[in-house]
Amino acid sequence: METLPRETIVDVLESRLREDILSGRHPTGSYLPPERQLAEGYGVTRTTLKHAFGRLVQAGLLETRHGVGTRVRDFARLGGADLLPMLVRHSPDWLGEIFEVRRSIGALIAERAALKATRKQRAELRELLAAVGDAEGGDAVQLADVEVHRALARATGNRVYSLLTNTLFNAYLPLRSHLVGPFLDAAAAHARLEPVVAAVSAGDGPAARAAADAYLAATERIMLKGLGIA
Repeated sequence: METLPRETIVDVLESRLREDILSGRHPTGSYLPPERQLAEGYGVTRTTLKHAFGRLVQAGLLETRHGVGTRVRDFARLGGADLLPMLVRHSPDWLGEIFEVRRSIGALIAERAALKATRKQRAELRELLAAVGDAEGGDAVQLADVEVHRALARATGNRVYSLLTNTLFNAYLPLRSHLVGPFLDAAAAHARLEPVVAAVSAGDGPAARAAADAYLAATERIMLKGLGIA
């Protein structure tokens, strides 16, 4: 095996092991080779290997059994949504499935926000929407847009929706810079999102759900097209 560069040794080793697991080189349920063998193969110390193992155990890809060894966890069956960012880094194909969930959850959140939002929350949504139109540059517009969706989730009164919203954003965070297409034109981004905020402000649940579904579908098409997936 090629000896790894020393400057970011744990990061590089973690990435290499993660790719080996997700690509099936180390299949689900299998035990990794003994630590000494792996360490020698990668040209690292066993201490470095243990640090990388610790990160992957925390991520849910490995499990270590004292006196037995380190096994690849069945992350597809037992893992949580916190694995999504690394799965997206491994394969952008995951984005299509993430966006499917984003669309259904986002539409439901908008509907619930329309029914539950307080006067103060509706005012906040209008202010955040204005910030989308005032932002300069795709990155700034994208981040302003994110804050509108976080506010919509808060306006449902259900904290789980806020956590789900964070999870979905974090899922495609590794590719965020490649998903800036819908946000390059601040005025267009504002116009796409305005019907959602207007329906929520009016307390119209069905209209908010329909507007959110249209918004999410439109931005999804632009982002996936930019990646060459759709």
